[in-house]
Amino acid sequence: MRVLIVPDKFKGTLAAGAVAAALARGWRRGRPADTVTRLPMSDGGDGFGALISTALGARPQRVRTVDAAHRPCMARWWWEAKSRRAILESATAIGLALLPPGRYHPFELDTFGLGKVFKAAAAKGARRCLIGIGGSATNDAGFGLALALGWQFLDKGGKRIERWTELTRLSQIRPPERPLRFRELVVAVDVQNPLLGARGATRIYGPQKGIRPEDVAAAEGCLRRLARVFETQFGWSPASEPGAGAAGGLGFGLRAFVGARLEPGFDLFARHAGLERQLRRADLVITGEGAIDRSTLMGKAVGQVAARCAGLGIPCLAFAGAMGLNRRRAHPFTEVHALTDVTSLEQAKARPAWWLEQLAARVAREWAGRAGA
Repeated sequence: MRVLIVPDKFKGTLAAGAVAAALARGWRRGRPADTVTRLPMSDGGDGFGALISTALGARPQRVRTVDAAHRPCMARWWWEAKSRRAILESATAIGLALLPPGRYHPFELDTFGLGKVFKAAAAKGARRCLIGIGGSATNDAGFGLALALGWQFLDKGGKRIERWTELTRLSQIRPPERPLRFRELVVAVDVQNPLLGARGATRIYGPQKGIRPEDVAAAEGCLRRLARVFETQFGWSPASEPGAGAAGGLGFGLRAFVGARLEPGFDLFARHAGLERQLRRADLVITGEGAIDRSTLMGKAVGQVAARCAGLGIPCLAFAGAMGLNRRRAHPFTEVHALTDVTSLEQAKARPAWWLEQLAARVAREWAGRAGA
């Protein structure tokens, strides 16, 4: 059989590439005659830049900047010279994974460091820019990025606002004399939330970054004031657009301050990686992520892969660390297998690649028996 392995990351334990490699090793052990192709994927979160750059033949670059807590760091981005395209991943500069767990409160963090990455791409001569913004540590709606790019935020007395937590005093936004602009700037968003409200950045994703219930009103007030003043001055606001709330409102900031276009990250990955073509060549597709649950079937990349397979009549097996879905209701997956089927959750987290390989080998042998091959 021709087997296509197209998994997402197992968040917190394995990158998508490592997941694909472990599944491939296991499957080859169980069915050595199969032709196995790996296509690790990302819908805009951690690892997006490396995966997309591989698909586009872009070369890695590095730039000195600061992380979300303004500590010096080196951020990666990628450059494809022929099309003059830059590929960025915000998590390489302002990612939550770069910070010591629990040390910083989101009120102390911002997107300022991402500005240096954009400037490096512009200095290289980029005409087109593609950025994945998942995995950020921030909740500032791109305020820090805008500051880094020369935007000014003033209170009623004309005093500059330097921290996003002071945005309730915002009265005027002053654009830079020479705003940073690309011919095309596309943002891969992995969620469709608006900036504000019950489904907004602060209430839905803020707690994952350390925002406590007692912080919500203050944080929401700052972002609401930013959106309101922007709309008053410029006559439009992206605050309610799907994806504006992605990455702590960075989707909003990139739309408002850099003229970006927001697109679902999975659609971007599928287009640039030639996913449809790869699926049509396959006899079997294997996908997976850390947890297969209800959210998997609500627009996440793994669920979308399975849906496309169902539409093409291709069997699709899913592998997960843990299963939060009734297997009888796991459509459009043909089968779902979890590491917790064969070991404890603690052991699965301790040696995820090893257990994933063992499980894939077992399923491959079982599949051979059922398929009569």
